[in-house]
Amino acid sequence: MSARLTSPSRRIAAIGAVVALVVALVATGIAIGKNTGGSGKREPAAGASGNDAGNTGPSAAERQKAYAQLEKASVRRTGDDPLAVGKADAPVVLVEYADYQCSYCGKFTRDSQPELIKKYVDEGTLRIEFRNFPIFGKDSERAARASWAAGQQGRFWQFHDEIYAKTRKGDALAEDKLVGMAKDSGVGDLDRFRADLNGSASEAAVKKDQEEGYSIGVQSTPTFLVNGQPIAGAQPMSAFDEAIAQAKAAKKSEK
Repeated sequence: MSARLTSPSRRIAAIGAVVALVVALVATGIAIGKNTGGSGKREPAAGASGNDAGNTGPSAAERQKAYAQLEKASVRRTGDDPLAVGKADAPVVLVEYADYQCSYCGKFTRDSQPELIKKYVDEGTLRIEFRNFPIFGKDSERAARASWAAGQQGRFWQFHDEIYAKTRKGDALAEDKLVGMAKDSGVGDLDRFRADLNGSASEAAVKKDQEEGYSIGVQSTPTFLVNGQPIAGAQPMSAFDEAIAQAKAAKKSEK
């Protein structure tokens, strides 16, 4: 399935919003979502590119400055956020931008997420904040709204894991199918779930997540930011271990 490219109006808005970060990101050669192993890759944000041949690359200080800007732009730390797991004051926050039709996103949810929760979230080091970033059209957008609706009844993560239990595309994400998954996930009031799914609040919440991703140059799903450090695509657990260790050490050095 091909990615739906950003509309011209959204691309213009994204370019305008990312200007504040371009100096740091382009200067350090950091482009979000450009690694392989992801779905729905879009064109790079204006000016974003990898290091040119002969470029010695960014210094550690330059990279950390860029990561700090991205962290500020993406991390929310809202205590009652139903789309987050982990302490609001955890030293490390992993923000995930994902689409429910993205097979790599499902692989992360099934393979890496449980280990991250067991290894880092439960002991207070890590917080995970999920962002709906639907790029595969109406079916993805409907599933994103449904996940938000499940969250209004405290069942976001159960519903999230149910959708990603296997790859689901197209008609598998029709409204009646989503209601069935909500029931299986323990959502108690299915009438409210339908109303929330189709309401303006869910649409606004998904749009907020999308525009946040566009504004910092997210190009594909899944894309992760670990205290602002980008990790794109289906990466091994070791990539998350390394990023979390670096982010934790950087936070400690700030104190």
